[in-house]
Amino acid sequence: MSDRAYALFEEQQQARGIDLAFVKKSLSELKIETPSWGYGNSGTRFKVFKQTGVPRNPFEKFEDAAQVHQLTGLCPSVAIHIPWDKVEDYSKLRSHAESLGLTIGAVNPNLFQEEEYMLGSVTHTDPAIRRKAIDHLLECVEIARLTGSRDISLWLADGTNYPGQGHLRKRKAWMLEAFEEVYKALDPSMRMLIEYKFFEPAFYHTDLADWGMAYNYALKLGSQAQVLVDTGHHPQGTNIEHIVALLIDEQKLGGFHFNSRKYADDDLIVGSVNPYELFLIFYQIQLAAAEGNDALRDTVNSIAYMIDQSHNIEPKIPAMLRSVLNVQTQYAKALLIHHDEVRQAQEKGDVLGAEDAVRRAFEFDVTPLLHAVREEQGLPRDPMKAYLESGYADRIAARGKDGVSW
Repeated sequence: MSDRAYALFEEQQQARGIDLAFVKKSLSELKIETPSWGYGNSGTRFKVFKQTGVPRNPFEKFEDAAQVHQLTGLCPSVAIHIPWDKVEDYSKLRSHAESLGLTIGAVNPNLFQEEEYMLGSVTHTDPAIRRKAIDHLLECVEIARLTGSRDISLWLADGTNYPGQGHLRKRKAWMLEAFEEVYKALDPSMRMLIEYKFFEPAFYHTDLADWGMAYNYALKLGSQAQVLVDTGHHPQGTNIEHIVALLIDEQKLGGFHFNSRKYADDDLIVGSVNPYELFLIFYQIQLAAAEGNDALRDTVNSIAYMIDQSHNIEPKIPAMLRSVLNVQTQYAKALLIHHDEVRQAQEKGDVLGAEDAVRRAFEFDVTPLLHAVREEQGLPRDPMKAYLESGYADRIAARGKDGVSW
């Protein structure tokens, strides 16, 4: 894209009254956390398809993540999953990350792969199994302490498949008891992010099925507990941007797990199915930041933007690059919404005018803007092209097909 293309874009936006200096500053401050498991082998319910060059340990996962950050400037932190990323010495993992220009992000406990958890973890009828699950959560708090992580990100597979299989109110009470014990173990700088999923692997009921249940627990626990919105974890047709707006207003939106889904499952590349939805989510976030309320701004500034994907058939690093760049693109488009235009149309009851003011921003080609921002940061104009030409994929091919799976 030529300098002339950016000059035309700049002229166009200035004519609309858009502050491009603010837009570029906001883009330069955007940070997106990538997940360690996104670089490893993963699969469908039927098979894990192993790829050549996939990391063989957590240290190599960070090396791959560093490539994404170096090319995009967007991804300085990496979420870890325990026990998938368990190591003997977390100070070594932290030092390795820092040597690559990275930090360790959210710590994600795993309460869905042990044999004992077939009928539940923190909601199991057996107190000994509930104790094991809580001890694992407390272990993850300690790992966060050792790695300098701020967030404990909780997703539970607990639920039932048939009526009568479990006592729903008892399970609710057991979950709260577990959360309360973990919450008390947090350092003042830490947060508990509570994720939800309305079904799968449970099909009759899921103990944490929606944002309202997650919000209820977060409200009872205190200010260090917030809701984590996974964009792939909703019934068809759910208005996710409405949920986002409500949680911001309640100061309970802690973060996102970005991915896409078409029918039931999630974990597809962000923005690959419904990019307009992603754009509208960022619209609500940026609107809250623009309205001058300190509480709203504090909430928005603390949001953790995280990718949560399992790339089953795609090459790992290019797939992660595509997700990250898709997020950046929709974030940039949302920054071009003229909030005063929208407000004026709303006040006049101009339905189509308000909708047009939002949609018009989505329809802009922000490629010249993103090229300009990357060049100012000393980054490749086209990170995907730069990766494909870097030779990194050829170098890591020496790892063979012995990479870790989850």
